[in-house]
Amino acid sequence: MKGHCGRQAVQAFAGSLEGHKTRKGVLITTSQFSLDALDYVTRIEKKIVLIDGEKFAELMIDYGIGVTVEVTYEINRLDVDHFEEES
Repeated sequence: MKGHCGRQAVQAFAGSLEGHKTRKGVLITTSQFSLDALDYVTRIEKKIVLIDGEKFAELMIDYGIGVTVEVTYEINRLDVDHFEEES
């Protein structure tokens, strides 16, 4: 993750939403958003969700997109019914 996605990129995205008469959008970067970009989306009328590289990777893992299972762990639970005496 090199560099930052700055306010100019977010402003350009907001402008493209206007061009499509849309009030909401999601902007994803593989890097990080600058503080200025994060501040900008809080002060505009449009609802823009910013997803940085770290959050994007988390979502990919959570939803199994573009990832391969490396190791699976099995967690056992004690079955207390097994130890109860029958009447």
